[in-house]
This record gives sequence, structure tokens and C-alpha cells, in this order.
Amino acid sequence: MANQFSSSVDFGLRLSRRIYYGQGSAPVPAMSRSPEEYLPTAPMCYAVISDPDTVDNPDIRSYQPYVHGKCDPPALIPLQLLGVTMEVDCSLDTAFVTVNARWRVHCVLGSSTCDCRLAIPMGEQGSLLGVEVDNFGRSYHTELISRNDENDKEKVAKAKDGYFLKSQIYIIDIPQFSGGSIFSIKIKWSQEILFNEGQFSLNIPFSFPSYVNPIGIKSPKKERILLKVNSGAAREVSCNTSSHPLKVLMRQAGKLSLSYEAEVQAWSSIDFSLSYIVSLTDIVGGVLLQSPFLRDFDEREIFCLYLYPGKSQDRKVFRKNVVFIVDISGSMKGSPLESTKNALIASLSHLNAQDTFNIIAFNGEFYSFSGLMEPATVEKLLSATKWVEATFIANGGTNILNPLTQAMKLFQNSTASDSIPLIFLVTDGTVENERQICNFVKSCPTNGQPVRTPRLCTLGIGLYCNHYFLQMLAQLGRGHYDAAYDLDSISFRMQRLFRTASSVIVSDITLGGLGLDSVEILAKRHMDLVTSQAWLLESAELVEKVSKMSIQHKLPSEYTCMVLVENSDGKKAPEPMLIKRAYSKLSRQRLERDSQKLFLGGMSLGFGDLKATANNVSPAIKEAKPSEGLLEKATSTCCGRFADNCCGMCLLQTCRFANDQCTIVCTQLCAALACFELINCCIELCDCDCL
Repeated sequence: MANQFSSSVDFGLRLSRRIYYGQGSAPVPAMSRSPEEYLPTAPMCYAVISDPDTVDNPDIRSYQPYVHGKCDPPALIPLQLLGVTMEVDCSLDTAFVTVNARWRVHCVLGSSTCDCRLAIPMGEQGSLLGVEVDNFGRSYHTELISRNDENDKEKVAKAKDGYFLKSQIYIIDIPQFSGGSIFSIKIKWSQEILFNEGQFSLNIPFSFPSYVNPIGIKSPKKERILLKVNSGAAREVSCNTSSHPLKVLMRQAGKLSLSYEAEVQAWSSIDFSLSYIVSLTDIVGGVLLQSPFLRDFDEREIFCLYLYPGKSQDRKVFRKNVVFIVDISGSMKGSPLESTKNALIASLSHLNAQDTFNIIAFNGEFYSFSGLMEPATVEKLLSATKWVEATFIANGGTNILNPLTQAMKLFQNSTASDSIPLIFLVTDGTVENERQICNFVKSCPTNGQPVRTPRLCTLGIGLYCNHYFLQMLAQLGRGHYDAAYDLDSISFRMQRLFRTASSVIVSDITLGGLGLDSVEILAKRHMDLVTSQAWLLESAELVEKVSKMSIQHKLPSEYTCMVLVENSDGKKAPEPMLIKRAYSKLSRQRLERDSQKLFLGGMSLGFGDLKATANNVSPAIKEAKPSEGLLEKATSTCCGRFADNCCGMCLLQTCRFANDQCTIVCTQLCAALACFELINCCIELCDCDCL
């Protein structure tokens, strides 16, 4: 899908050469030859061009030669960016990003319209929170609705108006923008702030390509960034490095406000990056409290406990006893297993001589490097590397319980109080007995020594594994969870998970005196935790709770769907196309009602795919599957059912590729059928998305 997107942008840039900007105007920027450079590296808007003859300057008609044919798939012409402002709020380990931008449809005739494709690249673990569109005559905003809403249940299941182009690039198609119009888009998302060796780092996609700079417009271009940092600790916050020159607006204990504002000749060509530190020597912690909202369905108060490790060199160093459990089933063949293997070998190299380790590879069976924990000596590590190279061959099914049971047995005789037992489970699959595995981990005895109980850390690869099972497993095992949705990120995330879990600062923390029945944390983490519990307990009440939390906090969840809703404040809906005018009144009302909502898909992870795991299908990633060409789709989907359904619209969509005379005949036929309410029958019977 990413390659198709890049090809469409390449085609669109070539089409844009038809546009005449007037005498003395700058030429169209030179195009890159690398398809990867056409993928968005900042929030972008594109004109979706199906009819190339509509491409022209809306102000100065150039009367270019007529272009025969249609663009299938449509060409994408990057729109001109007229202004951009970005606001970033950093709280603990999460950044909330808001981008406001104004765009101009500079490439379509003033008498024509086009759809616009919005591309939203997000940073580390990005999650889209909302979109607002103001087109000065019609506007849209996003809402979250329950997936169990009976009115929209079928449309939610087929939601496809939004999708992931790649793991962190989300796409939304928005209809009906007039040539020459100027519109604004406000985008909100959250992303993770990385923490490593006492330093916080943030990177936000903000690199605009040269071809979005307006041509022939001499008005100044203003670029603005506002940044707020709230560390949660009453200590000084210091900025180490930044990609853009930032000015300090406010500095208080634990808080910092910075800004950047400039008139520029060209928009930012680099991502916005920032690193900062919180000045601490010793371990410092705090508790954040939040009262429930007015008329909140959950009246309990919420708290978040956090700790900063500080820079003290006198802290106790825990020895590590580590067991790696790695999936080598047939679905891991190729890149997934190679990346996992490389990350495992790199993690082994970070063990100290006083640490111990073991490795268990599993598919339908399991294979151990050793029958007991081995010291991390140079000789043993070399031997383990050779064993990994020889054993890690992808084949067979997936059985998680047996290797996990074996790993637990390796720690039964551990008595050292200065060591931390760790288990790292890496898998790309789903198994039928996941709840049994959770109950097994929950029931593991502690022998009165909690520190000897292994901390279970999990890494899920792709979308076929049940990420909520892995989250629950990590929660029950007092460990960490991470996910590699993009296959290129497997090695990085596995090594980061190992570093995070191995860097133990304190152990055996207990909470007392709070008077709480359960330990719950804020917003997104809270919602993920309850979702995992809802899955484990198969609780309809918890499902309903997650759905309400999602809608209340405006955060996507497994049980809600984000929709882009056209505001109903007196603004006119787009004029129906010619064939729609032939429908009956009932059909026309239905079509207009449907056009007011765009159902955005791809935001939920699901709960794994047993069939894909059983068939050893390679890990799926957060990327939409390439769509079929319209002719192939019409032929395969419609014509196969033509004799049963006699779908006039499908016939029209298919036959219009033949010639103009055929289209005229079919249009007349469909108009006649509409008089007898048969088009309405087609709408009810046909599920081929031909409308």
C-alpha cells in the first residue's frame, strides 16, 4: 500500500506540471526519484485526482490540452501549505501533539471539486485523538461511537474511510473541496516520550517537502511551535538539545514552557526533536490524583504513582537471572525471526559474568539451550550464540504454555535475594489456551519471597498475536509489555524491553493506606488495563466500562469506532451526482445520510487471529491491504452475483470502462429502473461498495 501511495504522489507531481502560475513565478520543484521520499514526514494534504483534465490553476486557466482517460488509482497532488502551528504538551512520559494547518487547493479548476487525502505521521507509539476540518461552508469533527451501536453496527464492522498506510502513518479521505478553496485542519495525537540514561527525548514528524511551499504567493509564511513540559517532580527541568531555536517563556520547579516563531521562506524541512533532563540526584517519586468528572459513571478517584531513578551511583545493583522464550513457529520465517535472533544475541552481550541465563525456543514443541541456568561467561555466551544459529529455524505450530512452565521450573531452586529473575516471552501468534496460561502465571507460588518470583516481560510481533493477552500476562507477572507492529522495529523494541526490564532500581514496592480496592492508573493505560481484564474475565460489564471511558476521554479503544462527522449547523451537503438524482426519494435520503459520517478503521488491535496462527501466516502489520482496481473489483464482486441480484449500479460501474456509448445506454437503463424502484432494491441487496 505504501508503494501504491508513493506512485500516486509521483504521478500527481507529474500532473501538477500542467499548472500555470503566471509569468515570473517559480517553477515546480524538482521531484525526487526515491519512492520512499514521497511518504509523508509531516502532516500532509493531497488532492485526490481521478480526472486529470480538472488539474489546472483555479485562478488562471491555462487551457492545457484535454487529457483522455481516468486515473485509477487516483493521482495525489500535494496541496500548498499556507500556515502551520504546533502545540506540544509533555506530561511524564507522554506528549500530546496538536497541529493546526491551512491548506489551499491550488491544483483544481475553480469550477471543479476533489476529495482530499489527509496523511498523519505520528511519533513513537502514536495514537490519533481527533481531527477537525473547516472548509468555510462545511466542516467536520471526529467522534467516538460504540461498536455495539445498532444504528451503525454494520458500517463500523466495514469501517475503511481511514486506515494505516504504515505503522505510524494514518490516512483519512475527506470529500468535496472546491478548486481554489482554503481550508484548515486541526489534528490531535499522543505519542511516547522516550527515557534513557536520565534523559527524556521526543521526536515529532515535522519535515515538510519542498513541493508544499506556495508558488507565486509572496505573503510571509509563519511557522510556530509552542512546547510545555510538566515533569511532575518539583525539580528544575533543563533543555539539552532541540532541532528548532526555542525561546524560554516560563520556567518553574518541574515545569518549562518554550516557543519558536518565525517568518520563513520555506517550511520546516526537519523533524521537531527535543531532549531534556530533570535535575535529580536521588530517587524521587510522587502521586498524581484526579477526581471523577461531573456525572462520571465511575465515581472512584484515579491516581498515578511515578518514580524518577535519579543519578545516584550508590544504589544497589541487582544480578540478573534471565530466560528468553522465543517463538520459532513457521509464521516467524524470514525477517521476523532474523530480527528477533539478532536482538537476542545483542541482549546476551549485555549480561555480566555474575548473571545467569537460559534460552528456550518453541513451536509445537520446545527446545532448551540447557537444563539449568548457565553463568554468563564468555564461553557460555559463545556456545549459546552457536546454539541459536543452529536451532532458530522457523517451522511448526505454536504452544506457549509448555515452554513457560519449563522456564518457571528453572527458578524453583533460586534463593539469592540480590538477584532478579526475568522471563522474556517473544511471539507473533495466538493460542487457544491463553486464559489458562494467565491463570497458571497468577497461581505461581512465591514461597514467601516475592523477589524470587520471575518477572514476566512480553513482546508481541504484528497483529495476529493477542496483545491484550500479552499485556495481562506482563501485568500478572509484574513485568513489562511492548509491541512491534512494524517488522523493522522488532530488534529495537526487543532490546529496549530488555534494557528497561533489566534496569531494576527498586523492588517489592507495596501500596498502603490508600484505601483502594484495586490499583488503577490514568486514561490510556487505565483503559488498556480494563480492556485486558475484560478479555480475561469475558465480562460484558467491563466491555461497557471501556466503551464509556473511551467516549468520555476521547481515546480510541477496542470497543469504539472513530467517525468523522459532518457538522449539522446549517451548512449544505454536497450536490448529488447525476445518477443519484435518478434514485427514489428514499434512496436519496439514505445516501445523503450516509455521506455525513466517515467511519475510520484500523485503530483497534483486536484479540489475535487463531486461524492465521494455525496456518503460520506471517505477522500482519498496521498497513492497509492494496485495493483492487475498480474494474477488477466490479468484475469479481458484482458480475459473479449479477444473475442473482441484477445490480444496475454494478453494471454501470463495470461497463463504463468499455466506451462512452455503453455508459450512456447503462445510464438510461438505470434511470428507467429507478422509476420502478429497482435501483433501491439494488442498494439493499448489493454489498460490493459500488456506491
